Amino acid sequence: MNDKVYIHEFIDITKQNRGKYMHHITANWSPIAQDQRNQMCFGVWGVLGSTGRWPQTVNLWEEDGFGGLAASFAIEVDGAAMQDPALERWWAGAADLRSGGVDRIMVPHPEMPTIERLCAAGCGAPVYAHELARVRPGAAADVLDCAVEESRSSAPDGWRLIGALRTVMGNDDEILFLWAIDAWPSWGHAEQRAASGESRLLPKTSGELLSRHRLLLVDAPLAPLRTGRQPQRADRTDWTD
Repeated sequence: MNDKVYIHEFIDITKQNRGKYMHHITANWSPIAQDQRNQMCFGVWGVLGSTGRWPQTVNLWEEDGFGGLAASFAIEVDGAAMQDPALERWWAGAADLRSGGVDRIMVPHPEMPTIERLCAAGCGAPVYAHELARVRPGAAADVLDCAVEESRSSAPDGWRLIGALRTVMGNDDEILFLWAIDAWPSWGHAEQRAASGESRLLPKTSGELLSRHRLLLVDAPLAPLRTGRQPQRADRTDWTD
């Protein structure tokens, strides 16, 4: 059973700094987060601009439940500027690479694998479909149950549901599906069938969704689903403590 809590982030990137930011967040931040907060990097991805806002990244962090998240937040705001003083140089470096973003706190479906399990199983992919959906207030948990069950039998060929989460601290009306897609043609074929009305992604669950939007994502070079491990201190190239 997955009892983790997740921080989901959309990050707006400045100019042509997406590659630099993805390196800064994986190589220069994640090893510190692992040591200080036991926070794991679930994923850092670049958004394929033709499918959403650009330039942008999506980050997903795995915390040890709400207790772990509370401890992480206590460290995060331990400073006059609500920033950990020990990370002043890291924050300064990040400030030149991003203009802002928006975060949400999410909890997983109990059957969603942790990043450790996904890495052990070799679940990375060349492309991922990230789908945020709205549901009736209070229905998020039930819809996730339906989606996880349905995905076992009706997922398009080459699509694997590796993430199923719902947003908390709100109206219990937002969910996230994260699909690993084995090959680009597998994505194209599924979207062609959906666009032509021949089939729908999760057809039974679709009736419960008030809105949905898919983005395509590609792993950062040091993302765990690509490398099979958490970023390490040895990955750093442009920043030190």
